[in-house]
Amino acid sequence: MVEKKTVGHMAVQAIFAMILVLLALSCLLPLLYNLAVSFSSKEAAEAGLVSFWPIGFTLKAYQEIMGESAFFVSFFVSVKRVVAALLITIPTLTMAAYPLAKSRQEFAPRNIILWIFVFCMLFSGGTIPWYMVMKNYGLINNILGLAVCGGIPVFNLILMVNFFQDIPKELEEAAMVDGAGAWYILTHIIVPLSKPVIATIALFTIVTHWNDFFQGLVLSTGEKYYPLQTYIKQLIFQVDTSTMTAEQIKQASMMSNTTMNAAKIFISMIPVLCIYPFLQKYFVTGITLGGVKE
Repeated sequence: MVEKKTVGHMAVQAIFAMILVLLALSCLLPLLYNLAVSFSSKEAAEAGLVSFWPIGFTLKAYQEIMGESAFFVSFFVSVKRVVAALLITIPTLTMAAYPLAKSRQEFAPRNIILWIFVFCMLFSGGTIPWYMVMKNYGLINNILGLAVCGGIPVFNLILMVNFFQDIPKELEEAAMVDGAGAWYILTHIIVPLSKPVIATIALFTIVTHWNDFFQGLVLSTGEKYYPLQTYIKQLIFQVDTSTMTAEQIKQASMMSNTTMNAAKIFISMIPVLCIYPFLQKYFVTGITLGGVKE
């Protein structure tokens, strides 16, 4: 009987392992295909001959993208945008979530404020009113505008509120008995215990602001103000053969929109792929502890 259970348990584990492998491949293979296309020649990419290995290996797509100073300007605009968003979003969410994690007896307007946040999450004012507000506050062509343009991410706020509610109340009560105030409890007790949810929200913030292109397009009037994704979205490979040498024309003919687009996509993924491994250990913990209530 024990042997049958062991065999059955191993079979279930094998099935789950196969499912996880298939899911992993469904995420990994498109990336490998995209990378292979970006390093392939124009003819192979346009003919659809590339699978998961480059055909006619070439670096022309990356040389074309990175050969312009505007690329690096936009890259650093995105870096500054992400850093500013983190410095604004994390403290704001922490200070907002702490009182909202209290009961109605401790903080009477809790439910009303939460419903206001949820309403704003479900119903927006529209692009034109949003743009007018940003313009009136002088946030056009401004890193601060790119950092705060989305307002408070309500989903992240709810996640942090749920996490704070899971922290034992006895810790706060003991601190109050010792004479600690609300600010001291928040900064010295709540925040140090909240590293998983803070890391999770930081990852969400980084990915959201790094991958966004629309807000950068609306809030920027020139290429030098574009974040990276907006720059890549606007980058169109155009060739003026009248001012090019025969060698330059030959090199340009080796390019295609397919390889260019693949290179753009891969470059834009690199920073997030580099950051995620460092936050991964907090990610699952932050989601499970902050999103599941008894």
